[in-house]
Amino acid sequence: MNTTQVGRQAEQAAVQWLLQNGYQIIDQNWQTRWCEIDIITKKANVIFFVEVRYRRNDAWGDGIDSITPRKLQQMQFAAELWLTQAKWSHDASLCAMAVAGQPPVVSAFIEL
Repeated sequence: MNTTQVGRQAEQAAVQWLLQNGYQIIDQNWQTRWCEIDIITKKANVIFFVEVRYRRNDAWGDGIDSITPRKLQQMQFAAELWLTQAKWSHDASLCAMAVAGQPPVVSAFIEL
């Protein structure tokens, strides 16, 4: 299985977890020429921008550990762009989801 296929499986595991926990999926793999967002979801009138990070195992830390200040800045930029385009005026939050193993399983979901 190649990296793209594993990435898709990890994102699908993340989507299933979100749906099972009461989130509504707004979009997946939203992108512009400047940025991308893995999953945009909504729950209780709050939009959540979810960065999915997959690791085969957690020997070097989970996927959330790999989010650098630069990646956080990119996530903020993408979220602000989406909010502006969607004319969303309610609450929003940046989140990260760690997915690990084969088959992929969600191991953590946090607001940043």
